[in-house]
Amino acid sequence: MIITIVILSIMVVVLGFTTFNLLKKNEKQEDILMSYLTYLNKISDIIDTSDTKLKEVDAKGSFQADDEIGWFFEHIKMIQEVLNGFKIKNL
Repeated sequence: MIITIVILSIMVVVLGFTTFNLLKKNEKQEDILMSYLTYLNKISDIIDTSDTKLKEVDAKGSFQADDEIGWFFEHIKMIQEVLNGFKIKNL
């Protein structure tokens, strides 16, 4: 009877330690995940701002007159379209 109590006590201590250890690891991973989400939100905001500014400049159509600048501006718009695919969609 006493052996059973000792074994059960040891198991409770071991299980308590492992549960506490897993809880600490889980909280650390949640903190890392939140920092990644904050970073991704900032990147998405930068992409939105860049897209807005590019559309504002393009609305005037002043870059289509010059061949070299027009070519460069068209490539910037293509890059912006690719970046728009990386924006975080609001859930």
